[in-house]
Amino acid sequence: MDAQTKTAVGGHGRSSSVLGASDTGASLLCVAVMGLGVSGRAAVRYLVAQGVTVSVSDARNVQQLPPADLAFLAEHGVEYECGGHTLTFLRKADKILVSPGIRQDLEILTQLRAIGIQVLGELAMAASFVHKPVVAITGTNGKTTVTALIGELLQRAGKKVFVGGNIGTSLFDYLSNPDDVDVLVLELSSFQLEAAGAFKADVAILLNVTPDHLDRHGTMAGYAAAKMKIFSGQGVKDTAIVNGDDTFCRELTAGLGGGQQLLLFGHDRDCQAQIAGDCIHLQWQGKQERYDLAGSMLATATGGLNSAAAILAVRTLGCQPEVIAQGLASFKVAAHRMALVGESAGVLYFDDSKATNTGAVLSALENFSGNVILIAGGRDKGDDYSLLRESVGRKVRCLILIGEASELIAHVLAGVTEMRKAESMEEAVMLAAAIAGAGDTVLLSPACASFDMFENYGHRGKVFAAAVQKVIEKAERVGCKSGGI
Repeated sequence: MDAQTKTAVGGHGRSSSVLGASDTGASLLCVAVMGLGVSGRAAVRYLVAQGVTVSVSDARNVQQLPPADLAFLAEHGVEYECGGHTLTFLRKADKILVSPGIRQDLEILTQLRAIGIQVLGELAMAASFVHKPVVAITGTNGKTTVTALIGELLQRAGKKVFVGGNIGTSLFDYLSNPDDVDVLVLELSSFQLEAAGAFKADVAILLNVTPDHLDRHGTMAGYAAAKMKIFSGQGVKDTAIVNGDDTFCRELTAGLGGGQQLLLFGHDRDCQAQIAGDCIHLQWQGKQERYDLAGSMLATATGGLNSAAAILAVRTLGCQPEVIAQGLASFKVAAHRMALVGESAGVLYFDDSKATNTGAVLSALENFSGNVILIAGGRDKGDDYSLLRESVGRKVRCLILIGEASELIAHVLAGVTEMRKAESMEEAVMLAAAIAGAGDTVLLSPACASFDMFENYGHRGKVFAAAVQKVIEKAERVGCKSGGI
């Protein structure tokens, strides 16, 4: 089948069913879903269940579609094209639902808009059907941890919570069963927000803004503008929570203009959630509350900021201090986010594979005073690696580079610290172990995407952890042979 061929599967004809007519009065006769990823599949399931005729357009060739995707399309009776997006196929739809990974400035989308076909993102299409309080979290780094933490704290408070968005569960999964939810907690990426339409958050959180996805947004201004859409539509009954330590965030939100309540978290004295060491001091309704992170997985520089943001959000929604304190103490940080994966001969090995931009690497390095052997590199996303020069110069005694961006990073960071190159993760870990001495830290914090060498950042982290385990086992064997225990 060539790249522009379409194939009809199943037997569904064109439907005149109404999606959510009782709520909006809007009729959706046919929706074309562009991109059959996680959100695309969830949208197809939901729309078909509502009686809407659905078609799918995917950029992959039919040979590249997994058998499970082909079976999914057949099961739901969906007409589809693959190998590219064509105007002939898409113009038959009444509305286009674009997956987050597809650029909004594609020529085909411009053509569709020109002929009067509405192009929507997941948030925009779902906006009219969300009638529960929404907590939305965005930022360059920390989104997943803060989203999970807020969800867990709300659940401890007895609320029924839907946790989704960019964290891996589509909003359409909520729409399939909306009555069993009290609060929605959504991690939102810049890709999702740029096509958010009329979607509004009751509590909107901006964690930080540092360079990322510039290959998609073009400039920092474009990237920041997408992030700022998290505050769109907010009014006097809503709350904006912003990182007071991030000067750029303060500048961006100085004139929000929606009349919403603005709450700050960080180290400065004007922050309602002020961080001091492992403690967070919250000024709330004329009283001061104290939350101690010592002994928890959140007792790090990054964990303090994440916790402060989460505390402000859940207090806004009525969670009580004792419940919050218990939740902070028991919270487990997800894999590949500053996870200790091994220790050998006084050397600690940390997996921070989720750090796919410079801001995340800077955040990771803040947790160490120095003596770091940093493994970085991968597929470039247009980031500005010069932002790493000062921190790498102070804290990294050797930088080991892997992947497609290794030459670029080496050029930008020339002269900052000792640098080595490795052809694989296994080689990088062995090299790091040979260099490291007692008191050193080996840190995987790549500042790049993973797709040049791995399936995703999780796969990259697993390969790193496996390589570390081999190093530890080898050291133990050598220790036994030499009389060690």
